[in-house]
Parts: sequence; C-alpha cells; structure tokens
Amino acid sequence: MFAFFNQYAQEILLHTGEHLILVVSAMVAAIIMGIPLGIFITRKPQYASLVLGIANILQTIPSLAIFGILISVPYLGGIGKAPAIVALILYALLPLIRNTYIGIQTIDPAIRNTGKAMGMTDWQLLVQVDLPLASATILSGVRVATVISVGIATIAAAIGGGGLGVFIFRGIATVNNQLILAGAIPSALIALAVDYSLGLLEKRLMQRSSRRMKIRRRSAIIWGVVTTAIIAGIVFLGWQTPPQIIIGSKNFTEQVILGEILAQQIESFTNLKVDRRFNLGGTFICHEAVKAGQISGYVEYTGTAFTAVLKQNPISDSQAVYSKVKQDYAQNFNLEVFPSLGFNNTFAITIRAEDAKRYQLKTISDTAKYTEQWQAGFGYEFLERADGYKGLAKTYGLKFAKPPRQMELGLMYDALAKKQVDLIAGDSTNGLIPVLDLFVLQDDKKYFPPYQAVPIFNRQILQKYPEVSMAIAKLEGLISNEEMQKMNYAVDKEKIPVETVVRNWLKSHSL
Repeated sequence: MFAFFNQYAQEILLHTGEHLILVVSAMVAAIIMGIPLGIFITRKPQYASLVLGIANILQTIPSLAIFGILISVPYLGGIGKAPAIVALILYALLPLIRNTYIGIQTIDPAIRNTGKAMGMTDWQLLVQVDLPLASATILSGVRVATVISVGIATIAAAIGGGGLGVFIFRGIATVNNQLILAGAIPSALIALAVDYSLGLLEKRLMQRSSRRMKIRRRSAIIWGVVTTAIIAGIVFLGWQTPPQIIIGSKNFTEQVILGEILAQQIESFTNLKVDRRFNLGGTFICHEAVKAGQISGYVEYTGTAFTAVLKQNPISDSQAVYSKVKQDYAQNFNLEVFPSLGFNNTFAITIRAEDAKRYQLKTISDTAKYTEQWQAGFGYEFLERADGYKGLAKTYGLKFAKPPRQMELGLMYDALAKKQVDLIAGDSTNGLIPVLDLFVLQDDKKYFPPYQAVPIFNRQILQKYPEVSMAIAKLEGLISNEEMQKMNYAVDKEKIPVETVVRNWLKSHSL
C-alpha cells in the first residue's frame, strides 16, 4: 500500500486539491446563503416552517439523484465542477440554517430585552448580542455541513467534477481495493481533520469570556481560516494550466483504457494539454457532454449509438450501422465519428463454465429452459436500452424467477464467479472471462448489433485543433479483440496501472 501511494502521490495530491476546492467553494457559498437565511427566519418566524421544510426536503433526496438532476438543468447542466458545487451547497444548507435559527432562538430573552432597554437597534442586537452568543451553535452547524460535504463530494467524480471520488469509481470499475482506498483514506482524513479543528474551535467558543476583545479575536481567527482557504483555492485554480482537450469515458475498465489511449495519443502527437474526465457514467452522460463541448471526445460503440442514441432497431450489418451513425451524428449533433479502432465489443451473455458443461449449453437459446431457476445480473444501462434486457428476453424467451440484480459493470464478473448471480450481460473483450473460468454463450439469433469501438469528437473542437484529428486517425484498426482483452486483464487482474498498460501498448505499435 505504501508503494502504491508513493506511485500515485502526484495524482492523489491533485485530486485532493480538487476535492478541497469543491468543499471550500460549496461551503463559502452555503455559509453566505445559509446563515443569513437562519437570521431572517428569527426575525420573520412566520417563514421558519417553510424555509426549514424546503431545506429538510433537499436533505432527504439521495445525493446521486441530486447530481443526476443537476446535469440536465439549463445553463448549469452537463458535467464538471459547477453542478457538483451546487449539489454540495444544497446539502449544506439545512445544518447552517437550522443551527443559526436555534442558536439565536435559544438566547435568554432577558439579555435581548436588556439590550433593547439600552436603546440598541435590531442590527446592533444582532451583531453585538445574538451572533456572539449563538456563535458556538452556528459553528456546530458549519462543522456538520463541512463533514457532510467532504463525504458527498466523492460522488462528484461520476459527473466529471473531479476529487477523490475519481479513485473510488475507478477502483469499483476495476475491482481494485487499492484504488478505492486511495480515494477513501484521504477523504476520511480530510473529514476527521475538519471535524477535529472545528470541534476544537467550537469548544473554545463555548468557553469564551465575556470580554469583547476575545470575541473579536476568535472571530478574526474564523474569518482568517475561511479567507486562507478561499485564497488557497484561488491560487490552486490559477496554478493549473487550463486544459485544451478534455477526454471522457464511461465507467468501466475498457472505457478508461480507451480514454487513456486517446489522451496519450494526443499528448504524443501534439503539444496540447489533455484533461482526463473518466468514469463519467453511462452513454447519455458522455453523449450530452461531447455534444455540449464539455468534453472533447470519448470512445463509443456503434451498436450503442445506433440503438440507444439514434433509437434505431438493431441490425447485424456492421458497415450499415457505422454509416448511419457517422451520418446522423454529423447532421444532428455536429459530432465527428472516426473509423473503428479495430475491435468489436459486442454484449456477451456469460455464465459459469461449469454450468455450461453440466447442462451442455452453447447458445443463448439453450439457456431458456434453465433461466427460471437462475438469478440474472445486469448493468443499469442494459435494463433500459433498446438492445438490452427486454428485447433479449423476448427474442430468446428468457424468464427468470426473480427480477435481475442491478450492479456496476465492474462487479458483475466477480458476482458470477462467486455464484451470487447465474447469468450476466458482459462484454466480449473483458479480461476476466478466461481468468474466472466463465463461458460466453453464442448469440445464435443475432440479437445484438455490431459494437465497433469508434472515437467520437466535437467538430468545433476539431476545427480549433485540427492536429487532434491527425493523431486520432493513426489509431484506426490497431486494436484487436485479443489485444483489448489482454489490456483489460492487465488492469483488472494484474492490477497494472491503466497509464502503464496504455503506454506499453502504444510503444508496441510504435506510437
């Protein structure tokens, strides 16, 4: 583990910095909004139930759902840090509003009445009485909100927001505990450090003396910490050279490898800086992102583009599928579809080799009489797409005793090998198939369309950087099914870093 952290030290520091920027940006905005709202409802108590009710509702919405909703909001939609920060702000508001409200409401009325008797205005009461006496309770709300934000910020990686969640999602996709810990440990340490520091400050505020100088000194410390964090974030953002090309990928091993191939190829043949936004989620997140220019390009599969995006009925003619995708993507989305990278990663209906041997199974049709006793496991997207589960079940007459288990693509193979499920819809180039002694059933009714891997890029970005087209064109037809399977195996089973696997493959082709 020490060697692993040493190897990834620079990347861990980078993503830790991104994580801190997300949390600090969100907390500064949430404090600016939340504390004044809490003060407002102490002055206008008739609005307290409404404001606190809305904040409570926002807190109950699952965090992943909030991120998913925000990527489709006009003017904010898409991937990146903006929707991630907005989501964190929404989650931080409740503890800030509630603690400000409670802190001021629980002040002894006699103290406030004394102030009024001395001729204090409402503003003077707020600044000189309410906020100083409620400061410990308010800081407790800041503490809770910050710790919540540190944890939830890990999900930002799913929509390209960066942060330590990048390691966690990559680790889940490749079933690599070291990568998961590379994200989880720094995130936990940040949360513990924040909780301890703010807890210590909160304790000291509760023990404050009545002398105004001490209150001012402590207030200065709080604002000093906040200001330092803001300045550090600004410096960190300004320190980084803005990326010129952004390469995305979906959230499984092969996609991360293909995204890294595009990135390294561009860096090798051009002078452009490439930003990697991998593990973005499903097809539609990547598609919308490349349409909007939020990523420059990613690798798609022609069958997926044909059925899921263009809503066409599956066909088996690979050239017809490619031509239709290339033409419609150019006309409808202003996207350039490059020629195939060389391999066809069709869906692979997979079972354990021992079951195939026991029941003499070779084709998907052969399994129909056994599936009523089996548990299926599918990825989230496969259950919804046109060429997915419903059509497969109808074509082959598959009936399962229980609804299919939904799981991340990277976990399905291990679940099948451990007999947690009995049949999965994997991909034909996955390196775990031979390692885990699994068996791919023949698609005897030609249900699945061809899935050639093709780079897709935003045309406006290609016009701005024409050298990218020349670099990507050199990859045409270079990756065979066997090579892709070997690269997947190297990452999934041998735990070789994606960057190293891709670098070695590029060298083997003199790239």
